[in-house]
Amino acid sequence: MDKYDKVMDLAKRRGFFSPSCEIYGGVAGFLDFGPMGTLLKRNIERKWRETFIYRHHGLIYEIETPVVMPSKVFEASGHVDHFTDMIVECLSCHKRFRADHLIVDQLGDVQGIEGKSPRELDEIIREKNLRCPECKGMLGQVTTFNLLFKTYIGPYAENVAYMRPEAAQGMFVNFKNIYNTMRERLPIGLAQIGKVMRNEISPRQGPIRLREFTIMEIEFFFDPNSPGCDLLNEVRQKKLRLLTEDMVSAGVADPIEITLDEAVRERVILSEWQAYFMALSTDFISDLGVPKENQLFIAKLENERAHYSAQTFDQLVKLDRWGWVEVSGHAYRTDYDLSRHQTFSGQDLMVFKKFDTPVKEKVLVARPRVEVISSNCGKETGKVISAIKVADPQSLRDALSKGPTSINGLEVRPEFVEFVEEERMTTGRRFVPHVAEPSFGADRLVYVSMEYAYQEREGRVILSLPKTIAPIQVSVFPLVNKDGLPEKALEIYRLIKSEGYLADFDDAGSIGRRYARSDEIGTPLAITIDHKTMEDGTVTVRDRDTWNQVRVPINNLSEYLRDYFAKICTPQ
Repeated sequence: MDKYDKVMDLAKRRGFFSPSCEIYGGVAGFLDFGPMGTLLKRNIERKWRETFIYRHHGLIYEIETPVVMPSKVFEASGHVDHFTDMIVECLSCHKRFRADHLIVDQLGDVQGIEGKSPRELDEIIREKNLRCPECKGMLGQVTTFNLLFKTYIGPYAENVAYMRPEAAQGMFVNFKNIYNTMRERLPIGLAQIGKVMRNEISPRQGPIRLREFTIMEIEFFFDPNSPGCDLLNEVRQKKLRLLTEDMVSAGVADPIEITLDEAVRERVILSEWQAYFMALSTDFISDLGVPKENQLFIAKLENERAHYSAQTFDQLVKLDRWGWVEVSGHAYRTDYDLSRHQTFSGQDLMVFKKFDTPVKEKVLVARPRVEVISSNCGKETGKVISAIKVADPQSLRDALSKGPTSINGLEVRPEFVEFVEEERMTTGRRFVPHVAEPSFGADRLVYVSMEYAYQEREGRVILSLPKTIAPIQVSVFPLVNKDGLPEKALEIYRLIKSEGYLADFDDAGSIGRRYARSDEIGTPLAITIDHKTMEDGTVTVRDRDTWNQVRVPINNLSEYLRDYFAKICTPQ
């Protein structure tokens, strides 16, 4: 039994998580979280909020948007066209597999496998004569499979919608409203924690790859002409372990260690805000119990990056069975999403930045020729005019110089537009903000924190979770169930709860068994009420990790707990 099996056994036995719908045989890619797992997950979410939101109040704001969104949102975002994996079907048993996983399982790591096209994957399968892992049958052609979960809004089949695969789009479509609400200031960050769904072809690795999971995500909007991060000085000398794109391309396995200052100055990391969030992410993952030497940032090659990204670093941690596994993604999304939503919606998503003094300049303007458009477009006239008005004039002129172009599915012809240069006194400039995005999966982090906390000592399991995320903070036991000890223990248990601690009362079985149960769910402190308590008003406080015990007067117990848990921030 390796550590993964041991953690999975503990997770099910002690109410952390288990396969969903298990009485019906389970559903791959879905997890049910039990009482302890739900508490642990919420504490990880709280720790994330403390690290990324609460400390940046006035700069980053949390919002909440629907899980189901209209098809148009994901057409604009590019997910309908690009959010795909490669799939291959067995011609005999008709089981389907993710093509790159099948190749890696049978051949080992293949250089650049993640970015290969269906044709390239198909060539590997044919050249190496790879077969179905289930029945050894011949494999069909590699094709693409869209990972979006499709549904409908209401009873109408034409109202196509999708379950969101990321929380980001809810923040992009709400950006302008919230920007206006929060006094039109840049930079500004929007954050969300919520469920997302990805219809994985063959989810595996238990809690590491799921079809439904909780994402913790920030979209941080800034002026591309003033991209500096004024918080970078706080972390400038922090070091990151990373592999650059050049290193990945060359097959280098050993990361460099570089300060944030060097990484930004040498353009290893393109966005200062992206670098800042990578530094925070290192501390956040460390706070979950993962040493920095077991963390690594690896750059995604251009053919491996998501369609919206100019640069992406994945943050990896080392796991016992799975090796290096991604725990967060850090993408520089430029203005891709807002520009696409502006085009597809016909709404102006630009912001205006006022100059200190007005400036006279020549401005290219695209003027819709209303009569020409009306005579050609009929009922679509208004939509075509709106599309021309929100389009970037220079980009539109470049496109029309080659002939008719399409904006949001509408044909725009060269004769529809007149381009003129106007001299204006400009009081400011309008632009589409750029975006840096840190994104984390909460479910995966539950497993990561449990694996790093898992220990065995003298035949017992100890879950040495950091005390800031432990599901239960204090266990309270009467030594025996007589002589007034249970009553006194309940009194102290209520006292501890009244102080705001999450406590557990346990009077079942021997004291050794109770200590063992407390250790297995990761409770940092256990308080035992014994006969000496009745004599001198002291209790035994036992540390989970060292098993050391001290006597603490009941009158000083609240102060003792406050000192011990001092680093835990109160949820806001």
